[in-house]
Amino acid sequence: MMAWGLECSTWDDSVDMANMKEFNFEEIPESKFVMTTWHENEPLNEVFWFSKNTVVHPDLGELHPVIVHISTENKRTSLLAEYENA
Repeated sequence: MMAWGLECSTWDDSVDMANMKEFNFEEIPESKFVMTTWHENEPLNEVFWFSKNTVVHPDLGELHPVIVHISTENKRTSLLAEYENA
């Protein structure tokens, strides 16, 4: 899970906490571990490039990214284009 934007570290923390809670704050099985990163001060195109070109999972094979955009402004088209061009 890669978080980007204002105060995106809170999303990173929330996903980490949810993953730990799922396993009662005990050891998380490697196949269920969620890697999280946050990128508050990086350009979005670099985050998209990193996602497309370096993120792999040894057990799941090909990954299918999901972009979650939370805003009052609909930027679906521009975000998808930026991801495709990364």
